[in-house]
Amino acid sequence: MSSYSLFCIGNPLLDIQVTNGEALLEKYSLNANDAILAEAKHAPIYDEITKGHKVTYVAGGASQNAARGAAYVLPPKSVVFTGCVGDDELAEQLKAANRREGLDEVYQVKAGEKTGACAVVITGHHRSLVTDLRAAEKFEQSHLSSPAVAPLIEAAQFFYVEGYFLTHGVNSTLELSQKAAAAGKTFAINLSAPFIPQFFKAQLQQVLPFCDVIIGNEAEAEAYASANGLSDPKDLPAIAKSIAALPKTNASRPRVVVFTQGAQSTILVTSADPENHKVFAVNPLKDDEIVDTNGAGDAFAGGFLGALVAGKSLDECVETGHILGAMCVGQVGPQYKWPKVKVL
Repeated sequence: MSSYSLFCIGNPLLDIQVTNGEALLEKYSLNANDAILAEAKHAPIYDEITKGHKVTYVAGGASQNAARGAAYVLPPKSVVFTGCVGDDELAEQLKAANRREGLDEVYQVKAGEKTGACAVVITGHHRSLVTDLRAAEKFEQSHLSSPAVAPLIEAAQFFYVEGYFLTHGVNSTLELSQKAAAAGKTFAINLSAPFIPQFFKAQLQQVLPFCDVIIGNEAEAEAYASANGLSDPKDLPAIAKSIAALPKTNASRPRVVVFTQGAQSTILVTSADPENHKVFAVNPLKDDEIVDTNGAGDAFAGGFLGALVAGKSLDECVETGHILGAMCVGQVGPQYKWPKVKVL
């Protein structure tokens, strides 16, 4: 059995993308730059966009996107991903996309269930994500101790989970993060969307003591600050510093907090030197170079993680994240250049 350095877990989803979606935003009361779980009122959107618009199907799911990014920059057989899918055509499309970027998966497959889907409504340089988890939220913790998965967890040195997974998979996340902390391994989490620190604050607080790396964007940082009563929800360095200072179980390494701000700079704070935050400039792309911003944050996380696994410095990890993020926005959906470009 292969031994993978990086083990990722999350909600495997097929993205159904549509551009010029202003009318859809209005009809379904969606925000231009947001991510939500579908409610009953959103149910018709999936049929509507596939019947009435030109759509693009792209492999999605935040953690799976990041895992494909890390696999893109690392040698083959470096990254493996798990999550729950149905036994349907959508799952086959996900597998094919993963194979292309060099990502292996050990899905839990639920017979008779539909693979999760995400409606991606693109307007200008913004994307609004409406997710119907379907099979993804039926992931069972017992899958982690299955013969196909347990040895991979044992062998991995780095772990990554998307914040979205906390909506249903907090026990699985705790099992993985506690094992990682006990073994002195690196566990990373992405805040993923403003609603996670807002409405799943308790679940996030359970997991944070076991997290070595926390990644988020400015909207998620602001939501975290508001949910936790921090004085200025716009002061990213202060928010990063406050997260870096939270209690930490794994004392073998400092905690790293990274906040991206799209085409603006990226902020990094470590618990080893919390007073001195670092600011990394982003080389902004010209408007005509930006094809699609869906998955750019996941691409950054993938590049950052890939460089971390490769033993690079934190500065190099951020730069690799920027390279992959920029590459991603030049493609349709959360994808990377093909044939592969050497990044590390």
